[in-house]
Formats: sequence, structure tokens, C-alpha cells
Amino acid sequence: MSNCADGLIDVIMKSTAVTISNCHFTRHNDVMLFGASDEETQDKVMQITLAFNHFGRGLVQRMPRLRFGFAHVVNNDYTHWEMYAVGGNSNPTILSQGNRFIAPPNAACKEVTKREYTPESVWKSWNWRSEEDLLDNGAIFIQSGGPICRLDQKTTIKAQHGKFASRMTRSAGALDCAVNRPC
Repeated sequence: MSNCADGLIDVIMKSTAVTISNCHFTRHNDVMLFGASDEETQDKVMQITLAFNHFGRGLVQRMPRLRFGFAHVVNNDYTHWEMYAVGGNSNPTILSQGNRFIAPPNAACKEVTKREYTPESVWKSWNWRSEEDLLDNGAIFIQSGGPICRLDQKTTIKAQHGKFASRMTRSAGALDCAVNRPC
């Protein structure tokens, strides 16, 4: 997915139980927005899983950006970003597990996370956790809040260590199919 007019994927209006998986994202500024605005408090029920995706060349920010709600960001491969990878505002909960984050060369953009329009005195209580992520080329994941409750094993994806993210996302994106040939 690449080159759209606005976000590549927007999840809004109280949507929940959403999984975005096995996609290959390239060449876009605002990649994903989960939660339309700070006034849409009904998005507190939002639960989204972002799994086995590859975030490639030409991406700038919002992989995703979350307002309210909960995002389980698991076993994705972030090989390129220009501003930040994972961001949010309005007290979202983010659990990042087993992802690989390769920071860009720009020293000002090494931080994976970004809390937008909120002072540290407020966002320091938001639950943003990194577990078994691989942080390469100086990537920094700023954690905040307390531990996140254990997830229901029946409804969540069990994360592998971030060192496997590249292998797990190798086939992300559209299938290479042809007429009269199995995909």
C-alpha cells in the first residue's frame, strides 16, 4: 500500500476487534490513524492488532498513530521512517512486542515513539510498553506508565522476539499470482 490522498488506513467511529496484518507499506506520509479526533471519546473501546507488516521505504509517520483505545503492535518490521514510527495522543495504550525498529540515519529521528500535543507530565502515565523489540541503528523506544495487564492468550498473537521480525514479514504485501497458477 502506498501513495494515497490521506491515510493509508484509518480506523474510526468506535471500531474495535480490528486486525491489520501481512501488509507492505511504502511511500506515504500519514500511514495509519486509529481514532478520528480528541473529541471522539467513543474510540476508547477500540482494540487493534497490527501484526506481521513491513514498513518500508518512503514512510514518514503514523505507523500507527492512536487516540484512546488499545493497540497490540506485534512482530512488524520497521525498516524506514522519517519522523517517528509509533505515536499517539489522548491516553492510548500501546503494547509493542517483537518488532524490529531500524532507526533512520538522521540523529533527530531515532525515537520510535511520539506523544503528540501532550506534555510529559500527562503522557508519563500512559501505558506504552516495549517487550522483546529489536532496536537497531540507535532506535529508542520511550516507555511510559505501568505494566500492561496480561493479554488473553486465546485472542492475542503470541509474539516472537524482534530478531525474527524480518523473516516473519518477508512475504508481506500482495500475493504474486498469475492466471492458471496457484498463488
